[in-house]
Amino acid sequence: MKGEHSVDNSLIERLQRMIDGSGRIVFFGGAGVSTESGIPDFRSQDGLYNQKYDYPPEEIISRSFFQAHPDIFYKFYRDKLDCRGAQPNAAHIYLAQLERAGKLAAVITQNIDGLHQAAGSENVLELHGTLLRNYCSRCGKSYDRDYCFTGGDIPRCSCGGVVRPDIVLYEESLDESVLLRSIEELRAADMLIVGGTSLVVYPAAGLINYYSGSRLVLINKTSTPYDSAANLVINDSIGEVFSRLYV
Repeated sequence: MKGEHSVDNSLIERLQRMIDGSGRIVFFGGAGVSTESGIPDFRSQDGLYNQKYDYPPEEIISRSFFQAHPDIFYKFYRDKLDCRGAQPNAAHIYLAQLERAGKLAAVITQNIDGLHQAAGSENVLELHGTLLRNYCSRCGKSYDRDYCFTGGDIPRCSCGGVVRPDIVLYEESLDESVLLRSIEELRAADMLIVGGTSLVVYPAAGLINYYSGSRLVLINKTSTPYDSAANLVINDSIGEVFSRLYV
């Protein structure tokens, strides 16, 4: 163990033993996994929901607002959702190592920044889509991750349609195939680690109910509605906790 830590060593050691005894781990993560990479979350004191704009952020990143005001949507998008310079942190790196070791079966994430893939994770299920892909809202043509940042005030396709990021906006449903794959992974898991999420965003948060094993671990700075159902709860940053584990 290195330095001074806020979490008791016994909790870290218990988590390590649970990981050592598992062979099909699933990780379910939220915004707290990426805040240590400099990406703001939405609901914390300094998150996007507590900053002031002419419109509430949750309205700006809704489907109807995007269709009615793509210029305002893209101003917000470029100001607040450009994470191209962000780098994976200790949490992303540890999870990629666990996968390479054959212990982690899948990462299920609510994040859209692509940092799990940047760290080397391969089986990543993105519930809310990704900023790494863009497509035309009219014809469906694909564009690379930079296009929506460099394609003019309102990036357009060669067909004239507005290009949009491949993310799930408010008023849109989650991708059914991603949901079904996530449920399959959770049902097959012998350990579920939930990290960096307050578990209040549905339907995503409700997915953890599909896990029925006896190794449910919750790692989050604050309490969650599922704490009483967990086998282990650690209130600290996910990066701090994972930096103290080994594969």
